[in-house]
Amino acid sequence: MAASQASIQDEGPDLRVVATAGHVDHGKSALILRLTGMDPDRLAEEKRRGLTIDLGFAWGVLPSGREIGFVDVPGHERFVRNMLAGVGPVRLVLFVVAADEGWKPQSEEHLQIVDVLGVEGGVVALTKCDLVDEATLRARTEEISARLAGTRLRTAPVVPCSAITGQGIDRLRGALDEVLAQAPPPERSGRARQFVDRVFTIKGAGTVVTGTLTGGPLAVGQEAEVLPSGHRARIRGLQTHKRSLGVAQPVSRVAVNLSGTTKADLERGDVLALPGRWRATSMFEGVIRPVRGLDHPLTSRGAYKLYAGSAERDARVRLYETSELSPGGEAFARLSLSRPVVLDVGDSFVLREAGRQETVAGGHVLDVDPPSHPGPDRAGRLRVRRGVDRGTLALRVVEDRGAIRGAELQVVAGVPADQATGRGAVSLGAWVMAPRLVETAAGTLGAALARYHAAHPLQPGPDVGEVRTILAEHHRALADPALADALLERLSAEGTIVRQGAAVRLPSHHASTTGREEADRLVAAVAGAEPAPPTIRELVAAGFGQELIRAVCADGRLVRISPEIVVSPEFLARAEEVVRARGAPPGLTVSAFREAVGTSRKYALPLLEYFDARGVTRRQGDVRILRSR
Repeated sequence: MAASQASIQDEGPDLRVVATAGHVDHGKSALILRLTGMDPDRLAEEKRRGLTIDLGFAWGVLPSGREIGFVDVPGHERFVRNMLAGVGPVRLVLFVVAADEGWKPQSEEHLQIVDVLGVEGGVVALTKCDLVDEATLRARTEEISARLAGTRLRTAPVVPCSAITGQGIDRLRGALDEVLAQAPPPERSGRARQFVDRVFTIKGAGTVVTGTLTGGPLAVGQEAEVLPSGHRARIRGLQTHKRSLGVAQPVSRVAVNLSGTTKADLERGDVLALPGRWRATSMFEGVIRPVRGLDHPLTSRGAYKLYAGSAERDARVRLYETSELSPGGEAFARLSLSRPVVLDVGDSFVLREAGRQETVAGGHVLDVDPPSHPGPDRAGRLRVRRGVDRGTLALRVVEDRGAIRGAELQVVAGVPADQATGRGAVSLGAWVMAPRLVETAAGTLGAALARYHAAHPLQPGPDVGEVRTILAEHHRALADPALADALLERLSAEGTIVRQGAAVRLPSHHASTTGREEADRLVAAVAGAEPAPPTIRELVAAGFGQELIRAVCADGRLVRISPEIVVSPEFLARAEEVVRARGAPPGLTVSAFREAVGTSRKYALPLLEYFDARGVTRRQGDVRILRSR
């Protein structure tokens, strides 16, 4: 059974995850082994070749008692893809440089990657310090500090150490402890999201996925969704650092045992989440920054690989407001992906150029569901999204779209709709609407109703269907009839409009034929000719319009008893008196009714059918029987 929300929030150890980075053979794996007692190189080929090919994992406890997990990533240039999969979801870095070799090309590329990914803190381990003298060690430390200047690791402490002798290891543990203490607390009450970086099966247990959990907790018993496929599974078990949990908390390395799915249903780059909380996208917009040291400008013509979380996708880039982007600059852009990926506003990503096979840029996401046509102020729309909190982001989404369903807003912005309404958006049932759209739509409708009333003074107003069409023609966001109805309900409650049956009118408009000369003449023409009044066709031929006839009937001054006949209320009352006086069994024939009223069958039969329809009489063979009250 799934844990309650309270227990989901409270259970689970306080864990943090750190990714390693650095040049091949600079001692990352050996350092992790020394820090944790665990060998992160899990593949036989890695043992044979002496380098990390895929992601490795290890964990330990720091002097403060904090538990720390390490994602040991490859350093060889051929395995940068796996390196990005490990660093992507993690915001703390242990950067490794060997004292005997110093700064290397792969060191620079890894620094470029962690820099554009926006890491929140890090420590530089100057390994193999037992292999160099003090002068070399000082020179290496100064070189590294110079290399880090202007990057996200510019304040990272540089700690000389040796995995072989143990020199500096305690200081390194202390530096890691301090970095963890100063790092921003992870979000724990948001939407759970785990980028899958490994998929395997365990005999007797079934499918297991691993990855770094962010955003919110996962609990045993919950139904989960695998994206982008949408495949559903149930969480059978959770482990962090080989410890079984009822609830796993972010940010931590988590192994999730799933039922209802197979290894073939999942792959690296997929996301494990709770159903309905996330949506995969093949297009997003964000801000892009070239990596430092790039020797050519970034353009929209290149073939790129995008890395986000543990996902890798082919990508096309469309720069906004510029045709090329040089190092030191930045630009807004739209990125189209070969396959969907699950992204959130604020997520970092890395771009590598496929042809040159080099990291060229990074950035962060600003819109996970951009409009199909970005419009002339596409950069301005993105500029106001930068650095805003979630509630303001939700309001921006509503303002961009004009209106959005609350459930859709929660998926796109990551927060409930009340975060937007609390900042001024308007709640309309299941919808949330921008205040400006409510105002302009009310103005549009008011002007349209005023024109209608001027053209049709005898009518109460256009019907609801016509009003929906008016709103949709002027405001694309109001094309959904349900939204238009919700807006009409609000405007009616505010007194801006009045709904009168199926008609909509302005409060100042009162359709009445009383005192109107043409209406008085119409009533006189009908009443004066009774019991054989002119038909509607004859009235129209005499110059009385259909609209006038409908208006007079709506006012109750005439009664339409059939599609072609109207009579006065007085004549109708006299006819009903005849029915009530003579309708007792054995009943009233059409002929007898016609003679009593003094009219012809042309009028008698429609009158009797009118009484039938209103429950005054019922037909029984050739006679009408008065219904008992």
